[in-house]
Amino acid sequence: MHVTHLSLADFRSYARVEVPLDPGVTAFVGPNGQGKTNLVEAVGYLATLGSHRVSSDAPLVRMGADRAVIRAQVRQGERQQLVELELNPGKANRARINRSSQVKPRDVLGIVRTVLFAPEDLALVKGDPGERRRFLDELITARAPRMAGVRSDYERVLKQRNTLLKTAALARRHGGRSMDLSTLDVWDQHLARVGADLLAQRQDLVAAIQPLADKAYEQLAPGGGPIGLEYKPSSPGIVGHAREELYEQLIAAVAEVRKQEIERGVTLVGPHRDDLVLKLGQLPAKGYASHGESWSYALALRLASYDLLRAEGNEPVLILDDVFAELDARRRERLAELVAPGEQVLVTAAVDDDVPGVLTGTRFAVSDGAVERV
Repeated sequence: MHVTHLSLADFRSYARVEVPLDPGVTAFVGPNGQGKTNLVEAVGYLATLGSHRVSSDAPLVRMGADRAVIRAQVRQGERQQLVELELNPGKANRARINRSSQVKPRDVLGIVRTVLFAPEDLALVKGDPGERRRFLDELITARAPRMAGVRSDYERVLKQRNTLLKTAALARRHGGRSMDLSTLDVWDQHLARVGADLLAQRQDLVAAIQPLADKAYEQLAPGGGPIGLEYKPSSPGIVGHAREELYEQLIAAVAEVRKQEIERGVTLVGPHRDDLVLKLGQLPAKGYASHGESWSYALALRLASYDLLRAEGNEPVLILDDVFAELDARRRERLAELVAPGEQVLVTAAVDDDVPGVLTGTRFAVSDGAVERV
């Protein structure tokens, strides 16, 4: 799968830009702040319905504009599709596939698949658990687009349940009557049912990606491993893998902390509080890995994601956003050799020298809002 044409309107710094894309390696080169990352961010948005740089859509719309449009022509084998997203901050986003408007934004998931590595990915190793949960959830959605609906359902149930818990907590603090908790019991079941599906998918993913990540780390930093990935649920009582088993364990875990939840007004058990523990040797990578080891670890997770998706039959677009300038010469060359054979690799760099020589292909110069093939 590869993108053959990218069109943007009022996206980030671009009033309008048209970029024809080829298979193989394409490098966008230009000084910082000129719009290189905006281009690959748009491709990534088509794959995930989100940005790797910001948490909301508002910054993606050019100043003074009401909306932004991302449009891409995508080829998979002999099949071509035109996919379009219209970003409307504060309103519902719109989507079109092959010019049909009878689709939802979620319906475009799976048409474009990407694996994107950027400097922000150091947070996978050094950051909070939320960064690692996002990594897992975006990857399970790339594997199975239906999981976007499961994730959305879980967030909705969690929000409703937290509202009920907060109401019960306020009533208790102010000496009001005890709340009828029968409604909360219903939301417990919803939380456990949807949460079990999400949890099972995450655990399956961790098992699938573990050997691939270990292999990728060894390729990037020979002799520096092994590395280990351990999924850590929010409750020690959650040890199953089958959905029904996980459902029963989540129900039990929620019941066990019900009193504390009402006191604090928040849901204390569920996938939203889980973590992915990253180990380097016998030690946790967070707090123990050096800067170089952390870079290698984050890269290994992304390369493992790429290998997993490729093995499952639809090779994703690999995006390397301003990565090579951050790596030492050894890691730079090893990474370039690993990604060079990809069906489509999009690279951003400030100067030509930051793009390793093995990554031959198309070059675009990006400056003052202009994107020109060189």
